[in-house]
Amino acid sequence: MFDNGYGYFSKDYREYIIKTPKTPRPWINVISNGDYGVVVSNTGSGYSWRTHASLNRITRWNQDIIRDNWGKYIYIRDALSGKFWSPSWKPVCLTPQQFELSHGLGYSEFRTRYFDIFSKLRIFVARKDPVEIWTLTLKNDSKSERRLSLFTYLEWNLGAAPDWHREFHRSFIETKYDEEMNCIIARKRLWELVNKKGQHWNRDWEYTAFFASNLAPHSADGSKENFIGRYGELKRPEAVVLDKLHKTFGSWEDPIASLKHEIILKPGEEKTIIYLLGAINQNESLSEILVKFSSEESVNRELESVKSFWTELLGTFTVETPDRAFDIMNNVWLKYQAISGRLWGRTAYYQTGGAYGFRDQLQDSQIFLYLNPDFTREQIKLHARHQFSSGIVYHWWHPISEEGNISGYSDDLLWLPFITARYLKETGNFELLMERVPYCDMGEGTIYEHCTKAIDNMLMRFGSHDLPLIGDGDWNDGMNAVGTEGKGESIWVGHFLYGVLKDFEVVADVMKDFERKSNYFTRAEGLKRALNEHGWDGKWYLRAYKDSGEPIGSSKNLEGKIFLNAQTWAILNDTAPDDRKRIAYASAKEILFREYGPILFYPAYTVPDPEIGYLTRYAPGTRENGGLYTHAGTWAVLAAAKMGDPDTFNIYRSFMPVYRGMEPDKYMVEPYVTPGNVDGPDSPYFGRGGWSWYTGSAAWYFIAGIEGVLGIIPTWEGLKINPMVPKEWDQVLVKRRFRGTEYNIAIKRTPTEKREIIVCGEKIDGNTIIHDSDKKIVDVEVHI
Repeated sequence: MFDNGYGYFSKDYREYIIKTPKTPRPWINVISNGDYGVVVSNTGSGYSWRTHASLNRITRWNQDIIRDNWGKYIYIRDALSGKFWSPSWKPVCLTPQQFELSHGLGYSEFRTRYFDIFSKLRIFVARKDPVEIWTLTLKNDSKSERRLSLFTYLEWNLGAAPDWHREFHRSFIETKYDEEMNCIIARKRLWELVNKKGQHWNRDWEYTAFFASNLAPHSADGSKENFIGRYGELKRPEAVVLDKLHKTFGSWEDPIASLKHEIILKPGEEKTIIYLLGAINQNESLSEILVKFSSEESVNRELESVKSFWTELLGTFTVETPDRAFDIMNNVWLKYQAISGRLWGRTAYYQTGGAYGFRDQLQDSQIFLYLNPDFTREQIKLHARHQFSSGIVYHWWHPISEEGNISGYSDDLLWLPFITARYLKETGNFELLMERVPYCDMGEGTIYEHCTKAIDNMLMRFGSHDLPLIGDGDWNDGMNAVGTEGKGESIWVGHFLYGVLKDFEVVADVMKDFERKSNYFTRAEGLKRALNEHGWDGKWYLRAYKDSGEPIGSSKNLEGKIFLNAQTWAILNDTAPDDRKRIAYASAKEILFREYGPILFYPAYTVPDPEIGYLTRYAPGTRENGGLYTHAGTWAVLAAAKMGDPDTFNIYRSFMPVYRGMEPDKYMVEPYVTPGNVDGPDSPYFGRGGWSWYTGSAAWYFIAGIEGVLGIIPTWEGLKINPMVPKEWDQVLVKRRFRGTEYNIAIKRTPTEKREIIVCGEKIDGNTIIHDSDKKIVDVEVHI
């Protein structure tokens, strides 16, 4: 389905099948089990890590989106002709007789044919073990016997990445070959992290890396110079040309892992070899892992376990509409991207990360509200542990080292109560509020106290217009100079904070914290007045005030006249009166809603403004400087739905990856996941995607589809249903769990277009289904 010349979706939506290695940009898969992870591209390039993709990178990789020439590779050499190739295309780059790659959920599989040798290279990560598994199956499709040599190649990184000072770091790596286990072992006697005494450059890398095979190799090597040859290159390495490895290991090399196997294939015969790459800590057993995955049967069982895991998890919520692209994204790929890429991997190709962003992964965890809310609950508690007793938080922190950057961003701390309220509306489980979690500096508090500390801290930081101070920035990190003197204010944070206050009026009431409830009501009303007195520009809301008092996002500005978020959140959180909602939405739709999605603001900055920050320094139309920032675009869809705009689905569709991917040479990035951004109209590449996979837009785009287009919204009382589906859609079927009950929802178009909701055979008043915990299955018909 949706064949764009480079690739297409499988019939069950669960694979994207690529037909050529020469895609417009690297089209990758991020494969993670929550701890160990692999990124693999359509050329076979990529890297591996454990727990943290930048602090604990196992294999070496350098970011080069054009060449994509760093990875873990296999060479196949024909003994008779001396010709050699790579089953994944890179790095030899010969033209294959056949090429097909499936990026699936938890695995990728290359199927290629060179010189009448068919190869199937499958790469996946074990469900719970810290190991990636490669199975290479070779079949002789020729009429004569073939003698083949197989060479593997990868460079050890072992620690922080990128390792800019390679000649320094390689001096601490030691390798050896264990003949009994058919395994290359690598360790490093240095880790860039501080030790228990706080000393730098005095700590072991606390893992053992390994690369093994289930078959005894003919030879092995740990020297990059031996393998490539002096002044050689990966496309034509000396070891493969000469069909020889040197068995060089130790502490004195530029360390790699290469195993050589020799196999003979009769006509029609096929054979499979298994490779295992991973890293264990001192409490884990290497021999147990190698034995566990030593046979094809055990490896196949493990892959089925991985596939079953994703099937069960993603199948908790399903939707069936007349639009297959909508189903593809919302049944499969948005969920997978948000979980494997953002929550577990936290890395990709355009940005290699590994840290937790306080606001970032909290928002991403909303995807679990639809699948398994317990995971969202754990994410809330994890972030609460990275809050200080004053209520401020880390902007980001590193797992393993627990080092972080204390946030000066005005919105970061507010995402904790925001996501907590979302969790409570979804589950009705107010017991979470009483769970005690430590602060990261001293003491502990309940989740309720963590949330209220965040809100109360923010309420102490207001400026001269009675609006929240922006600090080092808000949701838009690029506005990092607006409030450096402590005077700049954020209108967007005002809209955002208002919604948080209104939600926590409800929460405070449940907690019988009536004084706080009254205070939040008073502060919310005051904030709403200030937003409308000082934040309204006549046809739309301003975005912010600089330290100097000059407005940003005003019709009086030469550039950056109107910003998207200030309009959408005024609608979403009801800070705008109805007449201003209509005016602001009309302005945003007219100016900002473009053919490739709603852009962040217009016009783009052509001259850097040191009083705003680095967003003005991007090339005009690129990323946050007047492009579609997909994360913000999803909020525009939700605002369109709330405004009852009949174009809601068309707005959603305008930046849907599947449809944008049908013009791949313009769009360039993967058609199966959301990109972080798309170039805006001030760019000569208007419509070009960028920064794919590692973006907070995946979970939000899912929410925009389900809560915006389909209009199925969790509230304090129950499920509100107000569909904004296009008129061509006759029926939509949704299976959704809500507070332990399975809701089977059928949205049907009727000749009269009279809206009504029938629950278990009885018509209800209004459009909100009051949840009944006694019912385990609820059938709902929504007539539109």
